[in-house]
Amino acid sequence: MSSALHTSKASQADHSIQAPHPRKRLVAVVGILAVALVGLNLRAGISSASALFHDLQLVLGYGTFTAALLPSIPTLCFAVAGAGTSWLVRRVGVEKAIALALATLTVGLALRAVPSVGMLVLGTVVSMSGLAVCNVAMPSFIREHYASKTTTMTGVYTITMSLGATISAAVSVPLALQLDSPSLGLAAWSLLSVVTLIAFIPVALAAHRRQVIGRGMRSSPWVLLKTRQGLLITAFFTIQAIAAYSIISWLPTILIAGGLDPTTAGLFLGLAQVVTVGGNVALLALAGRPGGLRRAFMVASGSYLLGAVALLVLPAQAAVAPALLLGLGFGVFSLVLVVISRSGNTTAEATAMSTLAQSVGYLVGTMGPFGMGLAHSLSGGWTLPLILLVAVAAVQVVLAWLLTATGRKSS
Repeated sequence: MSSALHTSKASQADHSIQAPHPRKRLVAVVGILAVALVGLNLRAGISSASALFHDLQLVLGYGTFTAALLPSIPTLCFAVAGAGTSWLVRRVGVEKAIALALATLTVGLALRAVPSVGMLVLGTVVSMSGLAVCNVAMPSFIREHYASKTTTMTGVYTITMSLGATISAAVSVPLALQLDSPSLGLAAWSLLSVVTLIAFIPVALAAHRRQVIGRGMRSSPWVLLKTRQGLLITAFFTIQAIAAYSIISWLPTILIAGGLDPTTAGLFLGLAQVVTVGGNVALLALAGRPGGLRRAFMVASGSYLLGAVALLVLPAQAAVAPALLLGLGFGVFSLVLVVISRSGNTTAEATAMSTLAQSVGYLVGTMGPFGMGLAHSLSGGWTLPLILLVAVAAVQVVLAWLLTATGRKSS
């Protein structure tokens, strides 16, 4: 009898030890799903708007100032709202910060359903502010929950980000036609953010029940500018933002000036974005190998440089070559996020680095498209702007070499 009782108690003890494991596995799986869903959201709200700006202007009747303002709101919000993310993470933790950001994103996207210029601008500011916090906080979330798999999880995050941008750009116009309203077609993406928020709630609740060492430590982003690593990461993020946004903003226009029709020119930009998805997979696989991070950085940055040179010297009819090279070059974004995720000794320090790099990078990055447009206006052609772009790409190659020289232990 006593032996049976002892066996029963031992069995119960074993069960109590084993019981939490399925729950932990479930939370881990939900966390991976949440990372993928957040990635899908991070560019969907931007690409969907870009696809619908022409129809929105026709329906709402706003002028040239608003038409110029709307595309610039995302990067401005990334710089301004992103700068406060480090403070928010210190106050509530990285998981709750992301959950609050997703709620803000949902509200902002839903506001754009109202067919008025004021609500379009307000909704864009609110939603992009939510995206800004997610942009900065996600590398820290990956660092905290997947420290041994930062490269893999950054791949999940950035690949789904590229997919979200591609899908939303392709689907938004047909969706708006189906709903008979560009405003509703724009706001429909709030459904995706709602699903993401629901998926993220269990992750935030699980984090609430435990305390992570180092979370509450204060780490100022701006102090990092005094360090070599902080300067190099910020400089590299800034230069790749200038390079990427310059091409995204002007590639179709450059190709149209070279003799292509608008539809074909747009397809080449789409080709570059599709290549980015596959390029991310290849580059992150290379970065995950011993000593592979430097090689991945050099492949991506060198590819962008070759793409910029090809765009300068080849006719527009041969644009497939620069599109492929530039698309692979865009993959350097995922690599610098890996470096940010691995920076510092705590989540607070990684968040501070992400805040610094992204707030400065996106703010200065807006000058890339502006500078190319100004150079085009002054010179009357695209040769001077493309020469400047080649120079920017060359600087990126040098910074890639310097950055990975200081961070080989992370490779």
